[in-house]
Amino acid sequence: MSRLQDAWYRDAAWLMPLRPLAGLYASAMGARRRAYQRGTKTVWAPPVPLIVIGNLSVGGTGKSPLVAWMARWLAERGWHPGIVSRGYGGHARRYPLYVTPETSPAEAGDEPVMLAAQTGLPVAVDPDRPRAARKLVAAGCDILLSDDGLQHLAMGRDIELVVVDGARGFGNGRCLPAGPLREPLARLDEVDAVIGNGPLQQDLPVPHYSMHLTPSRWRHLIDDVCYPIEGRPFNGRVHALAGIGHPTRFFETLAGLNVEFDPCPLADHHRFDAADLQFSDNRPVVMTAKDAVKCRPFAHERCWVLDVEAHPDPALMTWLEGRLAALTER
Repeated sequence: MSRLQDAWYRDAAWLMPLRPLAGLYASAMGARRRAYQRGTKTVWAPPVPLIVIGNLSVGGTGKSPLVAWMARWLAERGWHPGIVSRGYGGHARRYPLYVTPETSPAEAGDEPVMLAAQTGLPVAVDPDRPRAARKLVAAGCDILLSDDGLQHLAMGRDIELVVVDGARGFGNGRCLPAGPLREPLARLDEVDAVIGNGPLQQDLPVPHYSMHLTPSRWRHLIDDVCYPIEGRPFNGRVHALAGIGHPTRFFETLAGLNVEFDPCPLADHHRFDAADLQFSDNRPVVMTAKDAVKCRPFAHERCWVLDVEAHPDPALMTWLEGRLAALTER
């Protein structure tokens, strides 16, 4: 996948034969969307405000840190938010599944467990997202955040936010499999805002804001003891593991902290086992928070997590406050 993603973002010539397939994919997605708009397919309208935070493109964009930030931001303002997720990579015996920090990622998926740990707020997963949303509403949530879900049109929404990597943008602007897009770029005409992880390098037809991800702390995976970024709790060169959508971002963050490392890029949602953490030397192993929830059961004393936090542009907060005020007045 990394070779394909690289090709998408530099528009490699060998992708050209895939363009007819991309056209068929875009047509199918358009037909599906029109079916929901016309009522041919049923849309469940939630009884509380629902904000979708999603991606237009495949690969990591920094979406989950923004979900965590927004959930905490809403709670600080008196809301009782709940987070809805598909639970990608998880297989529960029954749904909807209420997720806590102790829930197995094998059941819930890695991102929902991470979000439950980072926010302390209700999280529910279900391939049937409306069913998960109803569980959260029944539990007392008065606003919902859908982690991903831009393309899950069976669940109605009040605000659609698209997160994009500011530097990589939307790649070659083509749909799968000739490009990284899950839907055509014209879909941006219908969303409420785009949020760039870092300054956006292209003009967009909708309001757009920026955010940045900041390393917040080092965390020992065995006991969750935390250390400030400036007080690095390990010495020397490390093994850096990243089973996320865009591992390069994690490696660039480590480089910015002057950490010397050997990169170990892995597929997004990689299923870790104890062997992944074993190296022939005794050097520390550093990983992302998303990977850490899967590695905890077999982590060793040399395992560390680099936690990051989203810091949105103040203009985004002002815009959100205005939209939420309008929703409560309707």
